[in-house]
Amino acid sequence: MKKADIGLIGLAVMGENLVLNMESKGFTVAVYNRTVEKVDKFMAGRGAGKNFIGCHSIEELCANLERPRKVMMLVKAGSPVDDFIEQIIPHLEEGDIIIDGGNSHYPDTIRRTKYVESKGLLYIGTGVSGGEEGALRGPSMMPGGSPAAWPAVKNIFQAVAAKVNSDPCCDWVGENGAGHFVKMVHNGIEYGDMQIICEAYQLMKDLLGMSADEMHEVFAEWNKGDLDSYLIEITRDILGYKDEKGEALVEKILDTAGQKGTGKWTGVAALDFGIPLTLIGEAVFARCLSAQKDLRVKASKSLNGPEKLFKGDKVQFLNDLKDAIYGAKIISYAQGYDLMAEAAKEYKWNLNFGGIALMWRGGCIIRSVFLGKIKDAYDKNPTLEHLLLDEFFKATIEKAQAGWRRVVATAVSNGVPAPCLAAALTYFDGFRSERLPANLLQAQRDYFGAHTYERVDSPRGQFFHTNWTGRGGDTTSNTYTA
Repeated sequence: MKKADIGLIGLAVMGENLVLNMESKGFTVAVYNRTVEKVDKFMAGRGAGKNFIGCHSIEELCANLERPRKVMMLVKAGSPVDDFIEQIIPHLEEGDIIIDGGNSHYPDTIRRTKYVESKGLLYIGTGVSGGEEGALRGPSMMPGGSPAAWPAVKNIFQAVAAKVNSDPCCDWVGENGAGHFVKMVHNGIEYGDMQIICEAYQLMKDLLGMSADEMHEVFAEWNKGDLDSYLIEITRDILGYKDEKGEALVEKILDTAGQKGTGKWTGVAALDFGIPLTLIGEAVFARCLSAQKDLRVKASKSLNGPEKLFKGDKVQFLNDLKDAIYGAKIISYAQGYDLMAEAAKEYKWNLNFGGIALMWRGGCIIRSVFLGKIKDAYDKNPTLEHLLLDEFFKATIEKAQAGWRRVVATAVSNGVPAPCLAAALTYFDGFRSERLPANLLQAQRDYFGAHTYERVDSPRGQFFHTNWTGRGGDTTSNTYTA
């Protein structure tokens, strides 16, 4: 019997659809699930009569694979991944490959790559984005890990990935945890994009008094232009969806958002690297605030704000809102790319930033025409320091800022929360400021903690301390050890 090209562990929604995708591209796939009844159900159902090998143990799965064996896991992140690695290793030989296709935290992937390589095996941690539909029809895939493993899986991954102008939305990202880091940033940007859209929705609803049908029409129009993207598209569809009573279903959904932690990981990584990822941070906190539903209901009965009273031009405001979304979206990606660049320096990853934009152009949740502009920017200048320094994005954000400022000002004056739209604008103003008030902050730190400061009239790297009160000494925090 012909052996399988690849094996997959985990026949939940993503796993089941991904193996169907693989089989449809001509690959034979061995499948296993810890609850073996799922294997039998799959083989008798969606997998019936197709090139699948149903397996009831990991040993059987590995025995049915062509060498080098390629075993892919689509299981819950965390200890289950480590548990399966330990179960898989005894059944593999030197040069065989273990693949984690889940949403693992990148430090875990760095650790696992080193461990698996120490056993004479190869390891890949790959982000897979696009949900159920993407897994079946073509996801975005972001593989990293052991470079020697890439040639063995490249034809499979690129065959099943989404395509944009025939280019696969999948390429090698970098060593050890690079793939999962890029996927983490993707998810953080996804948090930001979703929150920006939600803020626009609230402004339309609470300030302009628009119905779901009216908003549906606006999002439909926006999806034909610069904002053309998967998230704008599904928002259009959601706003147009009616329940069994013929009423907008979206208005019946409780306003508490869940999260799986990848946005939080992105924010924590930004703090660790010292990168101002303000928009994504606000998006995470917006979900946290939404979860405090009972407390918010109580606060709404006792805390008062301004009356929501819009007296302006509705059409103009919607045009301004479109600019605000676009401006904030640029900031979100600029911050995400800034974070990836810093991580690349730290871990010595040779990230292809234009290639990453291409990987996100199709299949994934944040796919949009906008990403083509990012690829163009890095194709034009591979050493681009920051996305806002590219001529296209510089011109676009400067053009958007007038309407964007009007939207944020209107939201604030009317008491409508717009944390991401406002945080993005504040970042833009901070980034374009030659001088920020950190001189005063550093003086404060030196005053109470002798942390020293640099001077504008002295070379960088030369530090000073002032005895501000006359009661302190010359000892600074650099020389004082408690």
